[in-house]
Amino acid sequence: MGSLVPFQDLNLSPEVPQTSASSAAAALLIPKIEPKQEPFDELPPIQQEPCQGYSDFESSSSTLTFLSNSQLTSLPQSSTSDSDQDKLYSEFFRISELFRSAFANSLEKYDGDVQVPDPDSRAIVPVPEQEDNRDLSVILSRRRFQRSGELVRVTNLGIEDLRQFRGDVRKTRRVYDSLRILSTLEEERRAPGSGRRARGDLRAAAVMKDRGMWLNRDKRIVGSIPGLEVGDVFFFRMELCVLGLHGHPQAGIDYLTASQSSNGEPIATSIIVSGGYEDDQDAGDLIIYTGQGGQDKFSRQCMHQKLEGGNLALERSMQYGIEVRVIRGIKYENGVSSKLYVYDGLYRILDCWFDIGKSGFGVFKYKLLRMEGQPEMGSSVLKFAETLRRGPLTARPVGYLSLDISMKKENFPVFLYNDLDSNHDPLYYEYIVRTVFPPYVFSPASNGGGCNCESGCTEGCFCAMKNGGEFAYDYNGLLLRGKPVIFECGTFCQCPPTCRNRVTQRGLRNRLEVFRSRETGWGVRSLDLIQAGSFICEYAGVVLTKEQAEVFSMDGDTLVYPGRFSGRWIEWGDLSQVFPEYVRPLLPSIPPLDFAMDVSRMRNVACYMSHSSTPNVLVQFVLCDHNNLMFPHLMIFATETIPPLKELSLDYGVGRVADEGTGKLYICN
Repeated sequence: MGSLVPFQDLNLSPEVPQTSASSAAAALLIPKIEPKQEPFDELPPIQQEPCQGYSDFESSSSTLTFLSNSQLTSLPQSSTSDSDQDKLYSEFFRISELFRSAFANSLEKYDGDVQVPDPDSRAIVPVPEQEDNRDLSVILSRRRFQRSGELVRVTNLGIEDLRQFRGDVRKTRRVYDSLRILSTLEEERRAPGSGRRARGDLRAAAVMKDRGMWLNRDKRIVGSIPGLEVGDVFFFRMELCVLGLHGHPQAGIDYLTASQSSNGEPIATSIIVSGGYEDDQDAGDLIIYTGQGGQDKFSRQCMHQKLEGGNLALERSMQYGIEVRVIRGIKYENGVSSKLYVYDGLYRILDCWFDIGKSGFGVFKYKLLRMEGQPEMGSSVLKFAETLRRGPLTARPVGYLSLDISMKKENFPVFLYNDLDSNHDPLYYEYIVRTVFPPYVFSPASNGGGCNCESGCTEGCFCAMKNGGEFAYDYNGLLLRGKPVIFECGTFCQCPPTCRNRVTQRGLRNRLEVFRSRETGWGVRSLDLIQAGSFICEYAGVVLTKEQAEVFSMDGDTLVYPGRFSGRWIEWGDLSQVFPEYVRPLLPSIPPLDFAMDVSRMRNVACYMSHSSTPNVLVQFVLCDHNNLMFPHLMIFATETIPPLKELSLDYGVGRVADEGTGKLYICN
């Protein structure tokens, strides 16, 4: 099928407007041969001095290697331990394949062994057959992570299938976040003061790639990817590669190359819209997207674009009616990276044309329209959440019952919103920030000594040894590994409040909102983006002994039993999922908890969190103001990146029956 786009031959392209000054300058510009590559994510300045080096994740086989399009100039490759002879064979094979694909039709007349793609094939993209294993064996170590060329579309999935795929994606993201946090900390430990910013995102992706943990590598999926939902948010481009949402770590267009396609034409599968080109226009549902190429090293347009590579793939996808996934790159103040990546769903390419751009050079433009019947765009939710943070009554004139049910007891106001009915129950409870323990919990017998770190705790101090020899948090306050109990610096320690081992004592870090829900009664959501591993708040109430709980339960069991909370903490930072030989360090354990918590009169925002068997937060036991193992604080941490306005849910352990007691579990909703 011929292309409908004019000006395929650049000799027929419009002439560049010439001026005496600009023509001389333009003649000196040397364009890049490869398509324009978006820069890696820039990290914001951090307080700690970064360092270089890696932890025990290091292995010679986990070097991060990106396979480029064989028809385009290759991206810079990481150094490997392959011999020069292997490199020579690999380059020879690549060039011979280019020659073979380019002249296959002509060679077929003279050599019957040359295979030409079947023009009548109805497959979107079949995998090229490989009958000669000798060539592959030469470069096997360099091609083992190459993406599949088989183009498929996944449809008609049942509820259980969708749940399974979603679980796989969440597990992969949890492993990636855990590795990223741990490897970043290791880099900072190895060479403090080196001046290099740690890139744990790259290291985590390399480790997972080396162990075959990247998803959707065996198929190239067109359309929606099972397990990924519209509105999912990512901090780093490499995470998109790990999940298979967008396969290029830098290029804005991900596509199947012509050499892998059955009819020899490339097919686009996803694009990233981040404003990297001056001619882009983004109106949400409607996008005018600029093609790639023709820019110099300063990202300035200096020559006409060509209808090749990703540009041709988008044009071919338009002709065949194939939709593309759209991921938006948004500048966002998040303290992790300089940009967020939000999956906004599927778009169809309606039109394609060649036009003169703002710089006076010819560029290809594509008109994309969002397909109907999809959830609200995640980028729109981010913008709406920002307006709520600035002025809630302006964004929602009706529905707010209180702009702070904590009465300024928390670091940030806790909103109360109900636009469904006239229920005002949360207004009738006394708000408490911390759990109320019986006085005998703080007896001198249950309180031990503290550290003497006057300027802040360091590795090997007394409190670190209480936690098994390492702190539970990194320098940014993120949970490194879940533990049976975490000993934070407390009343008897001499370290300042800014100590890295006092994370949960600093209080609420996000703007939370209690809202009325048809599904859960009352729920909790955040107006801020919550990073995986971040502390959210404490689950607070009034602690009752076993005897007191029995008296309260006579009129109906309205208590929460901390001992029945699911032990989700063991999943966070568990490296055995990546390294089978990994042995989890010996950690201090606590006896079974034998107390209940009354939230019928005094409670905090956490008590309105709903139950889920697939939660996005976990409960971590923490001791700080006393050392009584029988009465820990219930601290809540995020197990995944949680977008704004997404409901927070935890596993209350519903269905678990304690050895003693009624066996019931009361949830505040």
